[in-house]
Amino acid sequence: MREPPPLSARRRALLVGGTAVAVFLVDQLTKSLAVHYLSDGPRHVIWTLRWNLQYNTGMSFSLATGSTGVITVLTVIEIAVLVAVAVRARSRLSALALGLVLGGAVGNLSDRLLRHHHGGVVDFIDFRFWPVFNVADSAVDIAIAVLVARALFGGHRPAAGSATASSDDRPATRTAGGDPRRV
Repeated sequence: MREPPPLSARRRALLVGGTAVAVFLVDQLTKSLAVHYLSDGPRHVIWTLRWNLQYNTGMSFSLATGSTGVITVLTVIEIAVLVAVAVRARSRLSALALGLVLGGAVGNLSDRLLRHHHGGVVDFIDFRFWPVFNVADSAVDIAIAVLVARALFGGHRPAAGSATASSDDRPATRTAGGDPRRV
């Protein structure tokens, strides 16, 4: 199967940026709805899923709770690195994954900086057997899962005889004088 050609700079920017903006907007909308409608307590949805408003001043899984300043600085650095990497993304899948992570990082950073919850990120999706999370967290997790799956199962191998096969892949032949040469 042929791999599609690398993305142009314009298409890469549109895919990364468009994905990041979409994640950011959905994340902020759902967080605003959660703050507005869940202030009086959790709401059962289905099975073990419920909407449960919480504020996380730590990182994923509530690690480093109360370290908002350090986490904010690390997130700004993460966003800068993501933008630098995004300009080099060669595949659509990589650009999409980078957009998901970038949108999630900006969504959670904006909570820390712009919402007045003492640096806490709004979390509200609660399965009761997993830490409470939000749309931004989900986008980051989905991106990581996609990239890991691609690394494990989707490696690209050049087809035999393709232009990307090295000269060492071709069989040796003998010329009339008997010395082996590559053709």
